[in-house]
Amino acid sequence: MAAASNLQSEDQFLCSICLDVFTDPVSTSCGHNFCKNCITEHWNTSDRCQCPMCKEAFTIRPYLKVNTLISEMVVQFRQSAQQKTSSSSSQKRCAKPGEIPCDVCTGTKLKALKSCLVCLASYCETHLEPHLTASRLKRHQLIDPVENLEDRMCTKHDKPLQLFCKTDQTCVCMLCHVVDHKMHDVVPLKEEYEGKKAELGKTEAEIQQMIQKRRLKIQEIKHSVDLSEEDADREIAEGVQVFTALKESVERGQANLIKTIKEKQKTTEKQAEAFIKELEQEISELKKRRTEIEQLSRSEDQLHLLQSVQSLKAAPPTKDWTEFNVRPSYEGTVVKAVAQLEETLSKEMKKLVAEAELKRVQQHAVDVTLDPDTANPRLILSDDGKQVNNGDVWKNLPDNPDRFSNGACVLGKQSFSSGKFYFEVQVKGKSDWELGVARESINRKGIIKLSPQHGNWTIWLRDGSEYKALAGPSILLSLKSRPQKVGVFVDYEEGQVSFYDVDAAALIYSFTGCCFTEKLLPYFHPFNNYGGKNSAPLIISPVNQAE
Repeated sequence: MAAASNLQSEDQFLCSICLDVFTDPVSTSCGHNFCKNCITEHWNTSDRCQCPMCKEAFTIRPYLKVNTLISEMVVQFRQSAQQKTSSSSSQKRCAKPGEIPCDVCTGTKLKALKSCLVCLASYCETHLEPHLTASRLKRHQLIDPVENLEDRMCTKHDKPLQLFCKTDQTCVCMLCHVVDHKMHDVVPLKEEYEGKKAELGKTEAEIQQMIQKRRLKIQEIKHSVDLSEEDADREIAEGVQVFTALKESVERGQANLIKTIKEKQKTTEKQAEAFIKELEQEISELKKRRTEIEQLSRSEDQLHLLQSVQSLKAAPPTKDWTEFNVRPSYEGTVVKAVAQLEETLSKEMKKLVAEAELKRVQQHAVDVTLDPDTANPRLILSDDGKQVNNGDVWKNLPDNPDRFSNGACVLGKQSFSSGKFYFEVQVKGKSDWELGVARESINRKGIIKLSPQHGNWTIWLRDGSEYKALAGPSILLSLKSRPQKVGVFVDYEEGQVSFYDVDAAALIYSFTGCCFTEKLLPYFHPFNNYGGKNSAPLIISPVNQAE
């Protein structure tokens, strides 16, 4: 706060921004006054250009000029306040570090109030008195106290540097102007000061704008890093999911291999047990026969031996065990298991990659609604603009330039000329349909030719079984399952249009290398009813971005 803060008239000279006495006061068109630097800095750091007092907004930033009347009043106020404060002060203030001391004081140096450019000295209140009272000294030029007064004097003529030579870009005295700079562009020091100050203000504003732009760039970069972190987290989660599934497949393959080998070993053991049991039975029978023969062979009775030999039981039947063995072969078991695992992993990887790809494109889902102004008069659109089917009845509608006159087609309201977008359409229960995107200038009257060359990128189903990509010429598609919901994805800059079987998470077909030069719109063609066979509507479905 200024030194005269206790005076009754101070409030009318206070800037409402810095709450100090005005410095270079300027006035706005709404009648309020501020320091020039205060209001300039306020506008430089604010989003809107408005008065801080009454909040009046300015469409064009006002050009500010110093209000000379208020400026003079402020000068008078400061002088009056300084004099009153000095006279009411009971003790003179000593010069503190950084303040200009009086050059006349001996011993303790008091703070200087003014510096004289003629005397090249600074004076405190007491020693300044002669310059305020003596008529000869009154003509001296007094300024606010400064250091190194000799630097403000011309070294050649020992006169104050009161002029500025724009030709040589240097400060000069009056004699320099007459002698050395007579033909140069010389202006008063104050005039050049004001000009340079204005230039510095402009430069400061430009620097402030540069700072602001860089701050915005920092925010943009930080936002990009945040988005990148989100993308990284999502990719890591998907990667973990994929590799976890693959790991589980490998573990299942390993478990199946071990199970197969153990089952084969168990079968071998059971077979060996059966063989052993049978062999042991034969051994038992052979032992009995051997005992009988052994007893008979010891007989000394010739007649008994001969009669008994005739009555011996026939030898029990036995097998020829030469070719029997229980050595199972495991050769090829691991190779076969690995081959089967490889096939399983390949299928699993394709499935997981397809699911990850579908999740990626679903991140670019947009809200699509049907445009009734483009719908063929035979089409029936739902009130929410999400369903369309062919009513087979021609409605009396205005034939505006956007409406399809022959083909039973309709476009989406939303158009896209950059970036990526994705939407899904339910085709369940339909035997015929066509979906895709079309450029804004597509022909809407007469026969519609279906190919990228004619401005549409579509696929269709005909007769319930024939899927084609209408690439000009058409490409027959072989699908493993019949899609119930079709996803349509467009990457404008990459020139790509892709179609997905949403439930199977499988890519149906992609148009690549396309060159888009105008707006693209979603395209729908439900075809005819065919006696109710194809009466089901095409339904624009909400995208389920399940994690």
